[in-house]
Amino acid sequence: MKLFTEQELVLSSQAVLSHSYSPYSKFKVGAALETSRFIYVGTNIENRSYGLTVCAERVAVFSAVANRDRTFRRLALSSNTKDFITPCGACLQVLSEFCDDLPILLVNCDGKVKKTSLKKLYPSPFVLKK
Repeated sequence: MKLFTEQELVLSSQAVLSHSYSPYSKFKVGAALETSRFIYVGTNIENRSYGLTVCAERVAVFSAVANRDRTFRRLALSSNTKDFITPCGACLQVLSEFCDDLPILLVNCDGKVKKTSLKKLYPSPFVLKK
């Protein structure tokens, strides 16, 4: 069970910003999801039909799940703006499928980090009652 430093996680999210496919909005997002074994990265992938665009966070989550790695520890989310961006509602719901809470590091284009959590950003996720 490898433990990664906060800096490794942040740098991983920043490193994939250049991989973003965002020709329409020019809004680049990089995500780094730390699990018990690895750091999975993702970047936003736009489509001219905006509804088909996929967020960086979900790309990272889906990559982890595809590798049978569902023990999420932390998420770092970087962008090419001075603002601290947060995951959208769809990404928060997907994250909540796999963990009740998760530390989230928001990173702006200057490398400043703001700490928050899944519970703070999304306190009442949808739960299907059985």
